[in-house]
Formats: sequence, structure tokens, C-alpha cells
Amino acid sequence: MFSYNISSAKADINGGSTYPSIKGQVYFKETKDGVIVTAQIYGLPISKNNCRGKFFGFHIHEGNSCTGNSEDEFANVKMHYNPTNCPHPLHVGDLPPLLENNGYAYMSVLTDKFKISDIIGKTVIIHDMPDDFTTQPSGNSGKKIACGVIRNSF
Repeated sequence: MFSYNISSAKADINGGSTYPSIKGQVYFKETKDGVIVTAQIYGLPISKNNCRGKFFGFHIHEGNSCTGNSEDEFANVKMHYNPTNCPHPLHVGDLPPLLENNGYAYMSVLTDKFKISDIIGKTVIIHDMPDDFTTQPSGNSGKKIACGVIRNSF
């Protein structure tokens, strides 16, 4: 059983101009064993083929703003959060992909790669392609389609 410490955080996720219907939350709960990351995302693009479900890259990025420019509306999220300078997929910000189910994704994972205090103000990004866990520096995850800033939650 996990015992919760004082720290928790949340990122409210919003889709960009290509997928404005994407909404959701990513919750971070610190425990004695690490941080539990739980994502609930709605409005994801639904797979159009007979093989149901689509994977989406999902990462913590080092930037502190879900803003960008005409070429990349989330350019200011910068690169994957990687304070230990490890290769991908061992960045501190590398998380398991989201699996879409009729536009909805739920994921929960325990990680000891960071503490809540390390990620406050950083951003969470959903990419339009699955992470291949190989390509450097970011897994060939494709375009950034949704973003949220990680904030303290009380």
C-alpha cells in the first residue's frame, strides 16, 4: 500500500489548433515509493482502421509554457525533461504511451525518476505518433498535439 506524502500536482491538458477537442488532466501523487502519474484524456483522434486503438507519445518536457510559433504551436515546451542527460527512452520525462479507446485514454504508472518538486512548472505533451523508444533524441513521436503545465495542487 502506498502512503501519500504532502506533495501532489496536476496538469490541465488542452489540444492545439489541429485537435482542439482534446481535454484532460494528468495527476501526480508523491508516495514513499515514487510518483504515481495518472492521465485521463478525452477527445483524442480515433483510429480509423479496423485495428482499434492508437498509441500517442506522452512526455514531460523541460519548458514552462504551452506556447509556440506558426511552425510549432507548442515550441516553447522545448525538449524532453532530461536533467541526468540520459539517452532516450531513459529521460526523466519519458513516460509510457497513451492508448486511445474511442477517443479516451487512461494511464497510471509509478516512477521514481523524479519528485513533484522537480517537475512543477514543466509541461506535459501528447504527440500524434507513438514513441518508438529508440530514435534519438525523442522517440520519433511526431507532432505535439496537446499540452498542459504542471502546477501544485492543494
